[in-house]
Amino acid sequence: MIWALALALAGERVALGVWHRWAAIREAGGVGGAGPRRCFAIARPVLPGGDSDRRGAFGSVAARQGAARAPAVFFRLSYARGAGAAITLVVGERRFALVGDQATARAPDAATDRAILNAMRSARAMTLVTLDAAGRTIADTYPLAGAATAIDAAQLGCR
Repeated sequence: MIWALALALAGERVALGVWHRWAAIREAGGVGGAGPRRCFAIARPVLPGGDSDRRGAFGSVAARQGAARAPAVFFRLSYARGAGAAITLVVGERRFALVGDQATARAPDAATDRAILNAMRSARAMTLVTLDAAGRTIADTYPLAGAATAIDAAQLGCR
């Protein structure tokens, strides 16, 4: 299931491991793998019955290189977001305002990324909530069991 998501993404990728619904992936960068490597933890949202969403939606945490090495969150939504609809990420008891376009969402700055990652380490689930063009609620939920380990593995995988 999570392996299918990892393999469906383009490029040379190596699975670093899978923990519950989260996988850590290392990707060779640039043409022929000559550029810098990219690593990330990734998962699909689940439907109310527990099955994975098959619309290509995912949540990810990209490992970052350089002095800051601050990981960053990124989401592909399960449905197109309505113009101007707010995007909120609920992680445990905390709420974070995200930014994005019709199909994607991310933290607006590094401080928000850090706060989200800290919240993810102690919460059981996170839900990305917004509205579609008709005003219907979109709620993509990600169980967080295994997320911290996958994030750490991705960070270590690109050292």
